Amino acid sequence: MERDSQDDGRGRDSDKALAAARAVELVRDGMFVGLGSGSTAAHVVRLLGERVAGGLRIEAIPTSRATEALAIRYRIPLTSFAKTLRLDVTIDGADEIDPELRLIKGKGGALLHEKIVAAASDQLVIVADASKLVPILRGPVPIEVVPFGFERVAHQLQAMGGAPRLRVDDAGNPYRTDEANWILDTGFGAIADAEKLAGELDGLIGLVEHGLFLGMADSVIVAERGEAKTLRARSP
Repeated sequence: MERDSQDDGRGRDSDKALAAARAVELVRDGMFVGLGSGSTAAHVVRLLGERVAGGLRIEAIPTSRATEALAIRYRIPLTSFAKTLRLDVTIDGADEIDPELRLIKGKGGALLHEKIVAAASDQLVIVADASKLVPILRGPVPIEVVPFGFERVAHQLQAMGGAPRLRVDDAGNPYRTDEANWILDTGFGAIADAEKLAGELDGLIGLVEHGLFLGMADSVIVAERGEAKTLRARSP
């Protein structure tokens, strides 16, 4: 059984790499590119690095320190919002994707930067293996909070029917994001109305950002068993 689990893990990683390769084909000379975070995005960075080594000219904004370090390793030229306020495309992963291309993101802890970069992009392309596709978002939803008064936010989340749990690092200390905030991973069960929940979360004082990415993904490239397909957002 353990061997089957390992084989499944390798298969998913291979599917992530395939989806990433299809997404990287969308990048053209002269583009400003947003680089997501996480295991799937790492494939994107590696493949983009290979194309840059082959002559592709781009400038990129990473969404985390880990992605930045990887981009530097692969010699991808980096830029910032001080130079450009718009990105041509951002390629990122997701934790859950529903049929309307609503997303839950933030398992890797970079949700704030990821949402800023996604909002600045003309096109947000999500790459994933098929395990990330769900009929309805269930969470938990990562919620980034400032450490001061986080207990109050947690209490408000409970009053909304949520079950917040403070994320901790390997040493048992509160996990810190790149902005030195904390994360409350909050279960809401099946999320019947993601837009309503997002609006309620947006109104909480002390909450910095949440992992519901709604109406942001333009397409999802999903791979399963060596085959990739593209899902597109419906026109409003």
